[in-house]
Amino acid sequence: MKVNEIKKALIEQKNMNLSGNLYHKTQLDFAYNTNHIEGSTITPDETASIYDTGTILTSGDKVIVLKDATETKNHFTLFKYMLDTIDDKLSEDMVKRFHFILKDGTLTDNEKEWFNVGEYKKKKNFVGNITTSLPNNVASDMKDLLEWYDKISNKTIEDIIEFHVIFEKIHPFQDGNSRVGRMIMFRECLYNDIMPFFIEDINKDFYIRGIKEYQTNNEKGYLIDTCLNSQDNYEKMVNYFLEDNEE
Repeated sequence: MKVNEIKKALIEQKNMNLSGNLYHKTQLDFAYNTNHIEGSTITPDETASIYDTGTILTSGDKVIVLKDATETKNHFTLFKYMLDTIDDKLSEDMVKRFHFILKDGTLTDNEKEWFNVGEYKKKKNFVGNITTSLPNNVASDMKDLLEWYDKISNKTIEDIIEFHVIFEKIHPFQDGNSRVGRMIMFRECLYNDIMPFFIEDINKDFYIRGIKEYQTNNEKGYLIDTCLNSQDNYEKMVNYFLEDNEE
């Protein structure tokens, strides 16, 4: 299956606004998994309900966290925007726009003053035990990252993964970095004719371990293997929806 055929199918199915196809399934699975990795309480059924009807059907006495529901809805919008701009080269403005779309409408009034949605962080942050870029250094660190990446003429999945690792080390936004980073990985695979993928929640521990080993010990194999496994899983989904079923 050629990747340009996947890109064409995703765009055409997005524009058709029909369900039961690769675009629909990708939207549901990508949004559920990437948000659940970050602690979202929204279930797969609730994710589908938000996408299909704009409402949430719950069972029992479950309390829905409004932020989780909004970020699920926003991720659908982000994926759509990613496809709308898939022929444009990755840029700083695009990365910031990804963050704005993901986090828009998710903050309390007191958070809005310092969170800086769609712009780089104002306060220090961290991920695990990794020290991230200081707020004053983020702009230059992101410029260096994008310039390094842009100079790679024939990008491979390993280059895209390395971009992700450095991006997560910078941690340029106050929150939402990993979800933005994973969307960039999917996008850059599609843009560079590489089978795209998203990390499944069942691989969360392997993914986190992989990033840590990559950043602290320069051990790349764990994360690359995790990404390749997720890539294989997405390819199976692609084949199910797009391969000719005639014998």
